[in-house]
Amino acid sequence: MGFAVFVTLPGLVILLTVIAFADHFLRMTGRGRRRGQVSATGFEQLHATFSQGKQHELKERQSSLVLRDDEEDGAPPHRSTVDLTGGRAVIRLP
Repeated sequence: MGFAVFVTLPGLVILLTVIAFADHFLRMTGRGRRRGQVSATGFEQLHATFSQGKQHELKERQSSLVLRDDEEDGAPPHRSTVDLTGGRAVIRLP
């Protein structure tokens, strides 16, 4: 009978809330060693079930994790240089 409650939508929300409290308690006592929150992921997936905008946001977040981010992509080639250690930037206009 207890399992049947957690299969329903209100039961899922109750289960996620209990997991959130347990996760928060373990992190406050120092027993939780990870940085992410399990309950936050569960609530985001639940929110995405009912909201198309959230579904698109999660898909965009997933695709941005897969794409490469190269340093050379942002600036035009050979026109500007930035020296972070020396604190100097050179910009050449065409």
